Amino acid sequence: MTTKRDYYEVLEITRSSSTEEIKKCYRKLAVKYHPDKNPNDKAAEEKFKEIGEAYEVLSHPDKRAAYDRYGHAAFANGGGGNGFGAGMHIDPFEIFREVFGGGRGGSSIFDDFFGTSSGRQKNQYRGADLRYDLELTFEEAVFGCEKEIKVRKLSQCESCHGNGAAEGAQKITCSTCHGVGQVRTSVGGFIAMMQTCPQCQGEGSTIDKPCHKCHGHGRVEKTSTIPLRIPAGVETGTRLRSTGNGEAGFRTGEAGDLYVILHVQSHPLFHREGNHLLCEIPIPFPIAALGGEIEIPTLQGPSTLKIPAGTQNGKVFRLRHKGIPDLKTKIAGDLHIRTTIEVPTRLSVEEKKKLEEFSKLSHHENYPAHRSFFEKAKAFFKQ
Repeated sequence: MTTKRDYYEVLEITRSSSTEEIKKCYRKLAVKYHPDKNPNDKAAEEKFKEIGEAYEVLSHPDKRAAYDRYGHAAFANGGGGNGFGAGMHIDPFEIFREVFGGGRGGSSIFDDFFGTSSGRQKNQYRGADLRYDLELTFEEAVFGCEKEIKVRKLSQCESCHGNGAAEGAQKITCSTCHGVGQVRTSVGGFIAMMQTCPQCQGEGSTIDKPCHKCHGHGRVEKTSTIPLRIPAGVETGTRLRSTGNGEAGFRTGEAGDLYVILHVQSHPLFHREGNHLLCEIPIPFPIAALGGEIEIPTLQGPSTLKIPAGTQNGKVFRLRHKGIPDLKTKIAGDLHIRTTIEVPTRLSVEEKKKLEEFSKLSHHENYPAHRSFFEKAKAFFKQ
């Protein structure tokens, strides 16, 4: 059975990419792998279909939200379909559980009212997912790093290994629900409502000797130190998933996940534009006019840039692969150096004298932009 590739990987984008970025990447890839451009190329044809399928899902806000939550399982039977929800493996009651407070993997008033919680009993013991916001320096985000974070959470009790029982304890049938895990109550005398048993929490049994440390819950609150590997090239909004590092499940249930949301500090010299970097550098007027070499900063260390004679204000120089590595391809973007010509604010008597001599020797041909502007201005006033 062939495993589907991640749709974000197919379109060569990140999970934080905007709708416009998704469209832009789709168009580029669709042109590249279009069958008309790749006749008799089965690989390109399959790639083209894969790109179309990914775009069909990620370009639609509702489908994208479902995919972010359930992955390919959301469209297991429909491959994206022509309408939202075609072939989705989504619990039709999930939206009501969200509204009434149950959330994913837990029971809610909706389950209790309609008596559906028994089918979700396994999931209701799953621990909660947690969120952690982590701030990184600009350099840590660019080059990647190793981090350790401390999270206060419900963890498995070490004394009873999560089962909530003291040594030698036995399970006995719950006297309230008689082993069913649910109790039936009447509302207004004519509506029967099923609820999770408050005595055994849906297990159908109780422990005669609860663990003295966790009091039978199987979990205790403590601070855990969790190591994280931050890949090179992350940006603000990047979400990292640490599987199993959320809260411990109830009574040895599956642990939840920890989602780490990254926030990257700004840099005093560099501005990020995708995987490229922009740095604005002031150039003294003599160097711009006569040419020369200047020392420039890069994230890899100081470097030398040759400035040709006659460099104009706003000229951009590109240093290849001195930018930020792509999360998937690991290929770094470029560093763009934009020059601003700096005019001296104070002149000595001698400097002023020399500059006046220079001005008298200058010809209009040396200032094409200046000449062009005033030629247009003259033509305008003659109209």
